Parts: sequence; structure tokens; C-alpha cells
Amino acid sequence: MIVTVPEPVLTQPAKTVGQIDKKILDIISEMKQTLIEKDNPKGVGLAAPQIGIPLKIFITKPEEDSDMEVFINGEILEFSPEMAEIERPASAKATAGKPEKKLEGCLSIPNVWGYLKRSKTVKLKYLDINGQAQTKVFSGFMATIVQHETDHLNGILFTQRVLEQKQKLYRIEKTDQDEEKLIELEI
Repeated sequence: MIVTVPEPVLTQPAKTVGQIDKKILDIISEMKQTLIEKDNPKGVGLAAPQIGIPLKIFITKPEEDSDMEVFINGEILEFSPEMAEIERPASAKATAGKPEKKLEGCLSIPNVWGYLKRSKTVKLKYLDINGQAQTKVFSGFMATIVQHETDHLNGILFTQRVLEQKQKLYRIEKTDQDEEKLIELEI
């Protein structure tokens, strides 16, 4: 079950995983199942604090057909200075074939969205599910997910990042024509 704000576990730094034992593997299994079952909106990542467990573990699944990846004790070593908002490929509705900006959201903050700039690439140090030390560079959408989930491990919610960048937060409402409409939240 995904915990939501104002649950304190979401705003406190998570603890380092000492050993990858059966207990940790069971937590990872529960996280995977939770992410698979989550729909409307579909999640692309999940951190252990989001299921109420204050440990430095997160998983990612950026696309429907992607394999899930597990990151234990993840720590971002480098952020690129180039910043970008989440983009999705141009659709028929997009003007001049340009990518469309996409809102960032969080499964632990239902129906709250915001435009947020994050580093285009990050270098992450972590342990894989087998306990092997890894260092990888992520870019694009995966870099955004890694930053979002690593923030969870540090007790930081995306809404804090949106406000730091002096951006607005929104909720989505359906119109009478069953279209989605952004409504700015008063803060």
C-alpha cells in the first residue's frame, strides 16, 4: 500500500541498507507488486518510504514494457549543469512537431502535479539486488526518475522542488466533455 502525505516517513531521510537478506528481498518484492498494481496514474518509480519503510531502496520501470530495476543505497555523485523539464515525444496535438512538456507527479501526493526542471544527466552510485556496487550515468526521463526517487530517500518531495523553482502546483479535473483541465493550487 502506498502511503501519502502527510505521513512522516515521506519527509525523513531513509536509513542505509546494511545487508541484502530475505527481509530486504521481501520488501523489494512488495515494492514491485505495488508498482505493478498501481494504475491511474501508472507509476514509473517507487521508493521504500512510499510503502512506509524508511530504507534506501527504490525501483524504476520507466515504460510499460521495461524491466524493473532495483537500486539500493542510491546516492547521486554528479548532476549535469544542464536542466530540462520532462518531455514526451511530439504528438499530433503538438505544434510544429516539438516535444510536449510533461508534468511531474508522485504516487504519494495524489492529483498534485507541477512543471519541474531537473538535471539532464546524473551519475548514481548504488548496490544492485545482488549486492554488487554499481556506478551508472542516467539521462533523459530515467535521470528524472532517479532524481525523484533519490529525493524520496532523502525525505524530499517533488512539491518542495517545484516551490524552490518558484513554479506552480496543479490538480487535474475532468471537464463536462471528459477532457482534463489543469487547476492551479492556491498555496
